[in-house]
Amino acid sequence: MAGSSYGTLFRITTFGESHGSAIGGIVDGFPPGFELDFEFIQQELDRRKPGQSRIVSQRKESDRVQFLSGIFEGKTTGTPIGFLIPNEDAKSADYSHLEQGFRPSHADYTYQQKYGHRDHRGGGRSSARETATRVVAGALAKLYLHSHGIKIQAFTDQVGAIRLPESLIETLDWSDSESNAVRCPDPGYAAAMEQRILEVRKLGDTIGGCVRCRVTGVPAGLGEPVFDKLHAELGKAMLSINAAKGFEIGSGFEGVAQLGSQHNDIFNPDGTTQTNNSGGIQGGISNGMPIHFRTAFKPVATILQDQESINTAGEIITLGGKGRHDPCVVPRAVPIVEAMTAIVLLDFLLRNQTFKS
Repeated sequence: MAGSSYGTLFRITTFGESHGSAIGGIVDGFPPGFELDFEFIQQELDRRKPGQSRIVSQRKESDRVQFLSGIFEGKTTGTPIGFLIPNEDAKSADYSHLEQGFRPSHADYTYQQKYGHRDHRGGGRSSARETATRVVAGALAKLYLHSHGIKIQAFTDQVGAIRLPESLIETLDWSDSESNAVRCPDPGYAAAMEQRILEVRKLGDTIGGCVRCRVTGVPAGLGEPVFDKLHAELGKAMLSINAAKGFEIGSGFEGVAQLGSQHNDIFNPDGTTQTNNSGGIQGGISNGMPIHFRTAFKPVATILQDQESINTAGEIITLGGKGRHDPCVVPRAVPIVEAMTAIVLLDFLLRNQTFKS
């Protein structure tokens, strides 16, 4: 299916459906001779998997990745890395009502219009389950980036109307985000966010939020002029994640209220800047400052309430909510945001190495 591959030199192709026998992927372009940390890769998958807390989908998947190729004696060979993640807990009967019906704001309708035939079980190919394959590729990319001093960290900074104030962001230890289910590094805000998600879940409804990401150690010079700008590719990568509806980098939309004299990042003698309104990227190319951006996620389209909709015959129907779904995707989206960031950055790092060789 077109649109299932991403990247230029470091490239991932994913396959599989939510209720098929497995999902998987092929990673091409990973440098040879690199020793892999398989425990780290599995830990990244564990951060994304369902059933890990009371505020996420209760589908039970071990998400144990099985590598099929491209690795020998624990090291990459430079050939395509193939892998599988078996589906173990699909309950397809929960989705029988969607064979003829379309969930409002879901991909059910658009997939039917595009292909004329769709797998309605759990959303098929449009399911967020596909993102587990991206986490595998992202973990591989993270390992390589770590060896080059590049670190990626993301966390939940907003759920519904509950948002961390900007003044608090830089005072936090971002690693504390893994200490709670909502993945917010501030305990007080984390508790409020979790409570809000539970309230919404009790109503059979859903809620959105935002993930903030920061990348440190990125050298100046990553990115291409005009059409392959680094921030443009990051935006594309983030908006390819299920339920993502917004992306802003640096000052983002808040920057429109500033004057140029306020917004400009003044240089220090060593090339760093006194502020970072650019978000670490200028002219589409990294400038050596930390890259920081936010991604907004809408409320999940599948709600456990009756809604008016239409069926394949165009008739108005009442569609009941069934199945196991996240009341808020944001906590599980954090490792996905990190993974897609790593995929983008490794691709550009390899492109830069080729350019300079």
